Amino acid sequence: KVLFLKDRGGNRGVLISLDLVGIGRPLSQRVCQRLKESFGLGRGQIAIFTSHTHSGPVVGLNLAPMHFMLADESQQKRIAAYADRLVDEIESAVGMAIKESRPSRIQWGSGKATFAVNRRENKPYDAIEEKRSTGSLAGPVDHDVPVLSARDLSGQLFAVVFGYACHATTLAASQWDGDYPGYAQVEIEKLHPECTAMFWAGCGADQNPLPRRKLELARKYGAELARAVNDVLTSPMPVLQPVLRSQYIETQLPFQDVPDGEQLKQTAQSTNRYEAARARVLLEQLKKEKSIPGTYPYPIAVWKLGNEIDFVHLGGEVVVDYSLRLKDELNGTRTWVAGYANDVMAYIPSRRVLAEGGYEGGGSNVYYGLPGLWHPESEAKIIEAVHAHDQSMKGENP
Repeated sequence: KVLFLKDRGGNRGVLISLDLVGIGRPLSQRVCQRLKESFGLGRGQIAIFTSHTHSGPVVGLNLAPMHFMLADESQQKRIAAYADRLVDEIESAVGMAIKESRPSRIQWGSGKATFAVNRRENKPYDAIEEKRSTGSLAGPVDHDVPVLSARDLSGQLFAVVFGYACHATTLAASQWDGDYPGYAQVEIEKLHPECTAMFWAGCGADQNPLPRRKLELARKYGAELARAVNDVLTSPMPVLQPVLRSQYIETQLPFQDVPDGEQLKQTAQSTNRYEAARARVLLEQLKKEKSIPGTYPYPIAVWKLGNEIDFVHLGGEVVVDYSLRLKDELNGTRTWVAGYANDVMAYIPSRRVLAEGGYEGGGSNVYYGLPGLWHPESEAKIIEAVHAHDQSMKGENP
């Protein structure tokens, strides 16, 4: 789904929402190159969001070690074919959004939904209901539900873009499903039949919908999120000034302890099939590129919506510390922080979570094929880049 924006000064932007687990850098670059060729859109004018549903198809090279291990040659061809089709479909959707654009009023608001639980600090999960009833759930959470609405000049609502910081992992069966974000979009579109609903995932890398593992729970959480969005839509919503500004950069985040070729060859023989699969993926990279880079080009974007909203787009599976910190340091509930944006290359722990370790702190890097853990200064570099974006755009004339 796509929302195309163009302000009174001619500045353009496209918000693209994908009900998929993630999109990797190579495929994201292909999409952006196609949109540049077809519509003249620059990189800073393109935002690609993924819902992170775990019940969708494999997407290109995203989570490559898992596919490398499981998929045979015929499946690999199907994975590549789907990625090719996805680029075509995104181009088509952007083209339709541009063609069908109309003078509109853009409004914003913020609601609340409380089903997200800090999954690191509330184990065992079978005690969640009791903890929730007694108000004893632990750990940081972000229960805000940012909402952006688009109405034509007659007042007809035709698009809603909303976010929430929680993993889309209610379900665990091998069946196509959008999980709770999908059900939330369906419910909103039932309430507003002329409207297209679009979801973006917030900084929910360490947040789970709990309890989970039942279809009725995915529907329940989707309905709760849809109610939160609808409460905003049916309340007075401030109108955004018709001003759009956007910036995109890639900042180099360093790794710790990058292995050399001999170490990778040894690990490729490991009885740990995930470690072995990652080593084989890295050996293929070493063969093609002659080296394993010690840094990663991490994507960061900031969009200024009107003079009110700072919409921050961060790549990867970002833990909740980032959204809480940026809201505190920037503009409160007028600061919206999306994770899983533009490139989902790994988990992005805060310095705190990195030090604590565990799955979000670095154990998950093996499944993404990263050569090592992130450097402890990664959080500082990301936050510094966001602030630099924000300050530079404050100096621009709207």
